[in-house]
Order: sequence, then C-alpha cells, then structure tokens
Amino acid sequence: MSRAFTVQPGSVHTGVAGRLSDLFWRRPKLLLALMLAPPLLWLGIIYVGSLFSLLLQSFFSIDEFSGLIQYEFTLKTYRELLRPANYDIILRTTLMAAAVTLASVVIAFPISYFAARYARGRMKAIFYLGVMLPLWSSYLVKVYAWKLILAKEGILSWFFDSVGLMPVLEAVLALPVIGGNSLSVSYIGTFLVFLYVWLPFMILPIQASLERVPANLLEASGDLGASQGQTFRYVVLPLALPGIVAGSIFTFSLTLGDYIIPQIVGSSRLFIGQAVYAHQGTAGNIPLAAAFAVVPIIIMAFYLWMAKRKGAFDAL
Repeated sequence: MSRAFTVQPGSVHTGVAGRLSDLFWRRPKLLLALMLAPPLLWLGIIYVGSLFSLLLQSFFSIDEFSGLIQYEFTLKTYRELLRPANYDIILRTTLMAAAVTLASVVIAFPISYFAARYARGRMKAIFYLGVMLPLWSSYLVKVYAWKLILAKEGILSWFFDSVGLMPVLEAVLALPVIGGNSLSVSYIGTFLVFLYVWLPFMILPIQASLERVPANLLEASGDLGASQGQTFRYVVLPLALPGIVAGSIFTFSLTLGDYIIPQIVGSSRLFIGQAVYAHQGTAGNIPLAAAFAVVPIIIMAFYLWMAKRKGAFDAL
C-alpha cells in the first residue's frame, strides 16, 4: 500500500539560507527594499543630510563684536547677500555661467549634429575619442596648461603679436569689464578655460538627443516645402531641446560652483566658489559661506522649474 506524500512549499530548502530564500520569494518587495536601503541611506544621510545642515547653517549669524556664531534663527545672513559687494559676486558668477552655457550650446550643436547625422564607423570613433580625451586628463593639469597658454609669454600672445593684433588685445584687456591686464588674469581667460573644460558635457547630451531624431522627419519636412531654417526651428531644435537642457545643467551648475578655475586663471574679483572658501576659511563666517553655497542651489532649482514648465523634459 503506497503513501501519497505532499511537498509543502519551502520544505525543499533547509536552514537559514533556505528560509530567507523562501521569504524573499514570497515577498519580493522586501528584497527590493533591502537592496535599495544602503544607497538610499547613504544618499539621505551623507548627501541630503549635508545639504540640510548647510541650509540650517545659513539661517544663523555672526556676532559682530565677538565673531562667534549665534545659533538663533534669523535672515540676517541672507540680507548680507544683498550688500553691493556680495551681490556683485552673485551677479558676476551667474553671468559667467550663462555666457559659458550659451557659448557651449553654439559650439557644441554643429559638432553634435555632424556626429549624429554624418559620422559613421571610424569617424564616429574619432569623434568620441576627441570629445572624451580631455576628460581623461587631470583637471588641474588642464587649468594650469591654459594658464601658460593665456600668459603674456604664452602662445596666444605670440599669435596676436605675429599677426599685428597685439594693440587690439591690449586695448580690450584695458577695459574695466574685462578685469585684468593679461588673458591669464581676466574674465576672457576665465571664460575660455570654463568653455574648454565643460564643453564635452554639452556635446555628448546634444549628440545623444540628435541620434534619436528620425531621418524621415527631416525628409518629410523638406517634402512639405519647409526650408532648412524652418526644419531646424520646428523639427530639429524641439527634439534636441532635452539634450540642450541636460548639457546646460552640467555647464551652468559646474560653472556656478567652481572654485579652481577662477582662483588660478581669474582676476582678483571673486566668484561664488571663492567666496564660500574665503568666508569659511580665514574669515570664519560659516553662516555667510553657507548662504553663498545655497545661492547656486536656488538658481538651479529655478532653472529646472522653468525648463520643466517650458516642456524641455517632455521628450525624455
């Protein structure tokens, strides 16, 4: 007489490992939560926690007599940002970031369009190599190399002198808005170095967005009688807008918070990154340094809100 045995779920696995395997099999959301817990804790405590601490510090103030931090909630530190000297730093940095971003779009778009529509095989490999190669070298090495290029004894000054344009360069550098008597200590030099360093971060997102533009849309636009300018304005540009916004987030935000390039190549007039370093260092005004650090966060939050409102992320 034979007996019928019924295998209960989970009876095949034994031990702690088997029970855990059965538990995760029955509750897959629990396994997902355990896998996501470490990175989320790291993000929440280290990243978001540090930002919250920074924001909290900005609502404190410095006692003008003792120089000690007063741990009382106040907007006094933010009112200091509206002083002419501090406001000039914010305005100068924002204008530089906007100029670098616009110039990056103008230069990157034709390069990205050629790579997306015409480059094939070895040509595309050369394109990626040319764009990525500067990113493989040291950030400091690139900045100091440009410091030498832009110096009075550098190759750019030699070129302007060779073609007889040195008086024009000297006249431009003498303008008060340029901020220096040499390219290596001027707004123009700072702009050029920013543009060189952050340009790959604009080229790659635009190229990726243009890769997704179907060729038949361009052909259809031409068949319907649209000129090349109309095709670019109404077909190519809207579809490339997410890539432009993505690249501008990199170039704009990185320029806003950069300290090294303005310190090495820039003039004596401070940028936000330098102001943060100066106030948390020798000045010891940590609340004001925190308030300066919050400014790029607010600017980028407003920029992202405007981009979303304009539909820049609809095609993502």
